[in-house]
Amino acid sequence: MKDITELRAKRFYDKLRKKISKYSGKHSDLILLAPDIFMLLFRLMKDKRVPAKHKGFLAAAIAYFISPIDIIPEALVGPFGYTDDIIIAVMVLNKIINEVSEEAVVENWSGRGNILALIQNILAISHNIIGKKLDVLRKKIGLK
Repeated sequence: MKDITELRAKRFYDKLRKKISKYSGKHSDLILLAPDIFMLLFRLMKDKRVPAKHKGFLAAAIAYFISPIDIIPEALVGPFGYTDDIIIAVMVLNKIINEVSEEAVVENWSGRGNILALIQNILAISHNIIGKKLDVLRKKIGLK
């Protein structure tokens, strides 16, 4: 029998996939990555190679994804609102790549494309997407 948290993660993944599946607006290539990035965060939480300290960052990123209260609220702007969730997740993933294990991130990724390249691309454009709020996001999850 599957773990209840795994079932909840799968349900969130399915709901998120459905919400954004037809999105074709600004940064759609980024937003369409949201469900796979969420699942990557979840899988890394279960990965034994990731130390507890870094699982705290993963938990914060997962909570931010699930929370309706954030800097760019989905309730007001639709799927575009997931951009800040994705950027937080990518900042956490980058921390894990640099401090823990690049392999853990790569091996737990089931989305399209090279996750390492995607992370670097998203980090490079993140300031253009959310501007000065980027520093607020970093502080929210303890990355600054």
